[in-house]
Amino acid sequence: MPIKKKITDRIIGYFSPKTELRRLQARALIGAYEQSGYNGASRKRAAIGSFNPVSGDISDDSAMDLPMLRSRSRDLVRNTPIAGGSLKTMVTYVVGTGLTMRSKIDGVKLGMIPGTSGAWQDEVNSRFSIWAESTDCDIARGMNFYGIQALALKSMLESGDVGILLTQNQKGKLAIQLIEADRICNKDDTRDTATLIAGVEIDSNGAPLNYHICNQHPTAWKPGLKRTWTIVPAFGQQTGRPNFILMFERLRPGQVRGIPVLAPVIELIKQLGRFTDAELQAAVLNGSFAVFLKMDPTAFGDLFDDAGKNTYMEQASKWNGSYPDATLGGPGKVVNLLPGEEVIESNPGRPNSEFDPFVNAILTQIGMELGLPVEVMLKKFTSSYSAARASMLDAWRLFKVRREFLCSYFCNPVYSDWLAREIAAGKIEAKGFFEDDLLRAYWENADWIGDSQGAIDPMKEVAAAQQRVDMGISTIENESIAFDGGEFWSKHKQRTNEHKLRLQSDLEPANTIKAQQSIVNVGQ
Repeated sequence: MPIKKKITDRIIGYFSPKTELRRLQARALIGAYEQSGYNGASRKRAAIGSFNPVSGDISDDSAMDLPMLRSRSRDLVRNTPIAGGSLKTMVTYVVGTGLTMRSKIDGVKLGMIPGTSGAWQDEVNSRFSIWAESTDCDIARGMNFYGIQALALKSMLESGDVGILLTQNQKGKLAIQLIEADRICNKDDTRDTATLIAGVEIDSNGAPLNYHICNQHPTAWKPGLKRTWTIVPAFGQQTGRPNFILMFERLRPGQVRGIPVLAPVIELIKQLGRFTDAELQAAVLNGSFAVFLKMDPTAFGDLFDDAGKNTYMEQASKWNGSYPDATLGGPGKVVNLLPGEEVIESNPGRPNSEFDPFVNAILTQIGMELGLPVEVMLKKFTSSYSAARASMLDAWRLFKVRREFLCSYFCNPVYSDWLAREIAAGKIEAKGFFEDDLLRAYWENADWIGDSQGAIDPMKEVAAAQQRVDMGISTIENESIAFDGGEFWSKHKQRTNEHKLRLQSDLEPANTIKAQQSIVNVGQ
């Protein structure tokens, strides 16, 4: 479609044809843009005509906002039940009592003597459990490994990311130090560059090279302590193993720092908190029975002279609404009203009957962003069994995703580093661990077992598990883990021992001994 030239274009074209051509091309591009097939891209529609956000890469869009996003996110977690409760719910279901490591090697691929892989796994599991359950695994010696898991996940959700430094304690053992997001920053608040973004030094591919870590929170002030920065390599120069892990959820390609999970709903939660406070205050005030005295202006003028009017008004302006002599246990009081005065009861309409539906509507939107059904977020299951189970299943998908994330980016690297140190020290034997990357991956293979989803109706859950096993679409081991997070083989060994003792003590009924003898045989 030909473009109609304006008088301005013609004048400019007379002096500079190239400038005129650029103007016409730009106008043609804008015209095509406005006539796009997507209404969401239109500049002419009244609803979104002024909606023109600036587009940039992830660092441009978020780097300047991160300090404020972190501060507001932490304040909401501290002071609002919605934010704090939502994060606690996620941490409780994802980590719970802790994710336990269980070695899962393939003895055939590793060329092990048949029957020896189980003993190797038991030894590794035992040694790792001793390390994980001790506070020596924490550089500050305040938590065990399972407590560190929970704090790392909460810090990542609340602040956007968390730094994990793999170091060693005074005993020469692996120790973990969690670094809060704010401490990873540019020295002396210098501006970002192409290779240094918010304390993360990257290469041309966007991979981390070094992390710039302040010795304290950059805005903190402690007498006699100056701010200093340490450059920590992301990977060991000799081993190539992770030395420092910045754990965060990637939302866009090229992302260097994490975004707090509450970022999209900060305004909603804050406004809802204000609304809740206002309604609560109104209900409290309404709880104090109040009446108002209404005086007829004519009667007021007839009853008092100027001096009396001034005295009356002065006393009325100083009254704070209290009656010092009135008590719940005291006798009733009768107040004589002046002529023209009338008692009017206050009726502010509190509690507000529309409060709960409105709050639930806002919470549903917040839950959609956080991935939490409103029933799970509020821990309020008032519908049927099917509805409650559907909500828990939907929420459990989120918890499984976050659990897998925590295992992949935190637990596995920590276990890999611990195992390498144990093998290097000669405490665990693993042939070819340092010579072949494939063999090393086989040796490092492990499962992480956490708390189970739980059962709303245990009888139905167990019956369904039995049917899955009978149909061959599941195993007893899988169902055991899903039931309570416990290993099948540990339970089986315990059951075998218990059964032997019951047989020896003649506690088993005679007609079940033969049927249950197979349990003993398998256990042996």
